[in-house]
Amino acid sequence: MNKILTAALTIALMCGAGLPSMAAQPADSASPLPVKVLVLPKFEIGEMTGDFPGEAQYYYEQYLNGAEEYDVPNGPEGSKLYYRDGVALCLLGIGKVNAALGTMAILSDERFDYSQAYILDTGCAGSAAGTTVMGDVFLITAAVDYDLGHHADGRDLSDPDGTAWFHDADFDSGAVVFLNQDLMDKVYTMVKNTPVATTERTREFMRYSFDGAKWAVRDPKVFRGTTVTGDNYWKGAHGHENALLMAETYQCPDPYVTTEMEDVAVARTAERMGMLDRLIILRDSVNMDVFMAGAAPESLWGDGEMPLSSEDSPEAADIFASAMKNNFDAGRIIIDWILDKPDL
Repeated sequence: MNKILTAALTIALMCGAGLPSMAAQPADSASPLPVKVLVLPKFEIGEMTGDFPGEAQYYYEQYLNGAEEYDVPNGPEGSKLYYRDGVALCLLGIGKVNAALGTMAILSDERFDYSQAYILDTGCAGSAAGTTVMGDVFLITAAVDYDLGHHADGRDLSDPDGTAWFHDADFDSGAVVFLNQDLMDKVYTMVKNTPVATTERTREFMRYSFDGAKWAVRDPKVFRGTTVTGDNYWKGAHGHENALLMAETYQCPDPYVTTEMEDVAVARTAERMGMLDRLIILRDSVNMDVFMAGAAPESLWGDGEMPLSSEDSPEAADIFASAMKNNFDAGRIIIDWILDKPDL
């Protein structure tokens, strides 16, 4: 889930929004069901099909409509694992703890055989001002833990313009996860020319927010880059500088491009389960990592954050559904490639 998800979405997830209320529980199979692709979105908005899309809907409609539904022992609260024809999907929920525990519970379920499975960790994100635009899609090649290291309140710095994150080498073993770069090269070749869309309203919003800067008004594209994962829901120019410094400090193979709340936890869990070499992370930008259009923390969050789809938000743009479709258009290329592999 991205940095700018709303309290409304959180409540919806806790209440099981997007999940059938009377899901049938199939009997356990005599032998584990083989999974070729495990899709891990973080949330859905409303129903799993037929309404405003969250992170799961396009994938569910394409691959899992009418799928069998399974409760996951010790899995994400209220969530189901959907399975059909080698594809599985489960909503992980919000934040690193939910992501790690949910991924571990799913991969430990002995009713399913994940020994040859690829994981597609997918969702929306905020993205780096100065280089990205809303609607971009990102193949992630490294995931950094924003919260490890030392963070200072900028008001306490001797240099008020200084970077407020300080590296601590004692945390290095847990602070960054590098994905399988050979696989990333192969996947990026597949998806880099995927057509992705924006809207005129979003384009004008970017133009207004960033004074017509050339980088801010270009068409969206598919990139590769580093994501910075934080349970600390940060936003702003100083956090942006922190994220840039983290990617540089940890010598990530590609620049910082996105910030979200789960990917380093999914990656670390995949590593513990021997599946890091088959992990693919795909994120799309639905917002920027700095305040836009005159918004400030007090005006944006002071009275409770508004839904991304709300036209009353100080940062309103109508990119959300388009970005979800952009993500899926790249993701389906990856899934179809995996499903067609003869050795799976």
